[in-house]
Amino acid sequence: MATNSTSARVTALFLDIGGVMLTNGWDRRSREAAAKQFGLDLDDLNDRHRMTFDTYEAGKLSLDEYLKRSVFYKERSFTMEQFRTFMYQQSEAYPEMIDLIKALKARYGLRIAVVNNEGRELNEHRIKAFRLNEFVDFFISSCFVHFRKPDADIWKVALDIAQVPKEEVVYIDDRAMFVQVAEGLGIRAIVHNYKNVGQTRDALAAMGLVLD
Repeated sequence: MATNSTSARVTALFLDIGGVMLTNGWDRRSREAAAKQFGLDLDDLNDRHRMTFDTYEAGKLSLDEYLKRSVFYKERSFTMEQFRTFMYQQSEAYPEMIDLIKALKARYGLRIAVVNNEGRELNEHRIKAFRLNEFVDFFISSCFVHFRKPDADIWKVALDIAQVPKEEVVYIDDRAMFVQVAEGLGIRAIVHNYKNVGQTRDALAAMGLVLD
């Protein structure tokens, strides 16, 4: 758990999605499941994924283009639609964390912004399927702004859009490096462990965001 020391009132939370509010959208675990389900060579899938997924997350490829490069570069016994459906089905919510964010927003009138790396189709599916747009005010997603964390500009854009001073923001991510980059910009930040929401709740309480 990491935080910057400041007593400024918190008026906004910046949040990652994967590993914080939901499971990751298309991680190694999901690709392993896909390889088993569809009879794919996992090493080949991972190699092709590594070479092209960052471009997809930066909004410079469609999901179909990513899949043509990583899976459908040769004839398959299954359709692209079947594979896309499988990808979407891998996402699950972390309801305890979502409930915490909703409760803090309701109590303190916080602005809530997502700052995440995700490809457009996966991102939009997850936003709608888990109704994130019902409590998130802004989505500063890599596929929308065309650059990815750890590029510091993504947090700078989030600050510009949210129109809040950096001293009043807390950023929550499950990846320590991204937390460190945010801290380097003067944003308080928390390394989140999805298995221990209580730890994040305590860290937020220490910053003044207390729930009964």
